[in-house]
Amino acid sequence: MSINLLGLDLSLTSTGYSGGGVQGVIASKEKGVVRLKGISQEIARIISEFKIDVVVVEGYSFASRSGQAFSIGELGGVVRLCLYEMGIPFVEVPPTCRAKFATGRGNASKNEVISAVSARTGIVWENPGADDRCDAWILEEMGLSFMGNPRNMWPSQHVQGLEKVDWDPLRRVMEEHENKSN
Repeated sequence: MSINLLGLDLSLTSTGYSGGGVQGVIASKEKGVVRLKGISQEIARIISEFKIDVVVVEGYSFASRSGQAFSIGELGGVVRLCLYEMGIPFVEVPPTCRAKFATGRGNASKNEVISAVSARTGIVWENPGADDRCDAWILEEMGLSFMGNPRNMWPSQHVQGLEKVDWDPLRRVMEEHENKSN
């Protein structure tokens, strides 16, 4: 029995997702709580439709612009509450760990991350929300790598990006699946 992962790169205007064989962005032009509700409902729909077992979500960026920090925090809280209420465990990946996994450097820019992933995988990231989709794909790939099932081979310097992530929620899901199959 395989474990279905969903990578989520939360954004108020373009939340990236990757998992269950699909990827895309949840774009919203709404404002306030209407936007928060819409994004969390769409995430819940994706989780249900693709039978997601665990979510790998990018953690908060403490370098966010102060005006957006509260709104992004609200989105993160609403989504985490949605996951909790659905009984979906989630792993939080610090942005520096995501960048380290993708490029070998924790302080890589978004463009450097996209370029490095494209060079390694041959995937072309373009169109609106490309960086959000790419980040979500990386988060999913990090989870797959932790489970020993990466889609791509990653240099050891990149794999070090997994080391500072608390993988306990995914580890518990793996143990539950192992116990069910025995």
